[in-house]
Amino acid sequence: MRVNRGLYLIREGFRSIGTHAFMSFASVTIIMACLIIMGSVSLLSVNIDMLIADLESQNEMVALVEEELSEEDARALEARITSVPNVSDAQFVTRGEAMDDFMSNYSEDLMVGIDETVFRHRFVIHLVDITQMADTKATVEGIGGVAKVRAHLDYAEAFVTIRNVVSAVSLVLVAILAFVSIFIMSNTIKLATFGRKEEIAIMRMVGATNFFIRMPFVVEGLVLGILGGGLGFLAEWGVYRLITEKLVLSLAGSFITFVPFESVALPMFAAYMGTGIVVGAFGGVNAIRNYLKV
Repeated sequence: MRVNRGLYLIREGFRSIGTHAFMSFASVTIIMACLIIMGSVSLLSVNIDMLIADLESQNEMVALVEEELSEEDARALEARITSVPNVSDAQFVTRGEAMDDFMSNYSEDLMVGIDETVFRHRFVIHLVDITQMADTKATVEGIGGVAKVRAHLDYAEAFVTIRNVVSAVSLVLVAILAFVSIFIMSNTIKLATFGRKEEIAIMRMVGATNFFIRMPFVVEGLVLGILGGGLGFLAEWGVYRLITEKLVLSLAGSFITFVPFESVALPMFAAYMGTGIVVGAFGGVNAIRNYLKV
């Protein structure tokens, strides 16, 4: 008996979708649109995070060694520098290598009368977390044999600020869009149930439980949510690949590496389907809440 009743409720949910085809189509379209917008914001945030991470990896400190230290003594400082917390690695650069690097970036006319003794041995230091750059700089400067440390603290702070702002804005937008999706979905199903309020009233008068009345609408919402989530995911995949391929072919895109959709496809699919199911189920429950009040 319970199995038959369950099948009846599921069948009624599917029947309602066909009966109210236009409203069902509108619900699926709305869910798709909201999910695509949320997905696009999330993908933008992921790409910006990767870009900032790349910039962070290139953001480095340069520790200049005391002039009187020999190359051998200067190299001996590497172990002490790499032992500093937050230091990822330290690459030793000799005076000659520093001069060659300078000449590769500037005109040779500037090097007239200058030899490698003008330059100092140095270490190019990469950090684990640039938010701790100021503290790491102070610690390295405290090592005996290190004259001073050059660090782009302003750039580091800018990267951190951008990352925090992007993360915060993404979370706010996703939360707002999720709320809007639930609200619109709920009201869309409400319009579909408005013409069935007499049917709901009759079912209540003959003693049907709230669960029995509510379940077909929950099933309807779940199916619409799953359809919206699945179709939205496929649409997002196509749109993302189209846009990234166009950008890669453009001049600006040649300097940018995008996150492959395949690398985030599984969590994106789970998020789309999960959001669609939650939005659909909640919308279905909320749609007839007023009709179930005594």
